[in-house]
Amino acid sequence: MPSLSEFLTTFSWDTVGAAFIVIFGAGYLHLVAKLRYRGHKWPVTRTLVFVILGLGVFAWVQFGFFGTYRYELRWAFTTRIALLLFGVPMLLGLGRPLELARAALGTPGKKRLNAFMASWPVRLVSNAIFAPLFALTLFMFFITPTGGAWRESALAQDLSTVLSVVFGMLMLLPINSKRHHRSEIFIVAEFIFAFAELMLDAIPGVVLSISNVVLDHAHSVAGALPAWFPSALNDQHFSGNLLWMIAEAADIPILVMLFIRWGKSDRKTAKAVDDLTDEEFEALANQHLKGPRR
Repeated sequence: MPSLSEFLTTFSWDTVGAAFIVIFGAGYLHLVAKLRYRGHKWPVTRTLVFVILGLGVFAWVQFGFFGTYRYELRWAFTTRIALLLFGVPMLLGLGRPLELARAALGTPGKKRLNAFMASWPVRLVSNAIFAPLFALTLFMFFITPTGGAWRESALAQDLSTVLSVVFGMLMLLPINSKRHHRSEIFIVAEFIFAFAELMLDAIPGVVLSISNVVLDHAHSVAGALPAWFPSALNDQHFSGNLLWMIAEAADIPILVMLFIRWGKSDRKTAKAVDDLTDEEFEALANQHLKGPRR
């Protein structure tokens, strides 16, 4: 394995990553400026979190060790994808880009944004059941020859850079800022399923960690290699260990967000019942008791 200093100081340029930072950073700052122009303020801490933590960690992943060795090392490749899919979107989400967009956009723009967020593809992707299930399906490719072909393809790697973060944001951001009501039964079902996925997501990492055969069938790395460069099998085992850890850690914030939403829904329901008058409560109880039975 590389030394700590080499791991932290390795750098390589990536045009796709740089374009991503410029577009997302400029878009966020444009919305902040637009909001201030309309006489409203946006917390500076959220802007700093989005730029320094969100885009900063993306730059570290893309330009640093993981991006530099994404073609040669399995553990750099799989860790990079996992961080772009879960880690970076979570950090970008701390900057509340959805709330900023809704506050900064005019009425037509806000309507288009809300219509997009309410569309069935986004509602499907942002379902808390979908996110861990998608991660499990995606990570299963790492234990097949498809994972090796994916790692060796420059086009696939470049597409992964953008799509992983965008798809991760579509999965995670709406979960933390739901604007439509969900029944408590549905929220409990999401919570139980996400908890089950906490165990299922370990499968790809465990398989990579314990298998004594190189599963992706990728070609051996050609050319001069650093002295610390691992064998293909050790590379696969370490890749599995890291993937296992990241996949498990990524499920925890989802469970926390679901728990918070569950608490908010319960308080909202309790308040609605408390606000009823005695006559309204009695009428509602009678309607329930005398309703049709199946």
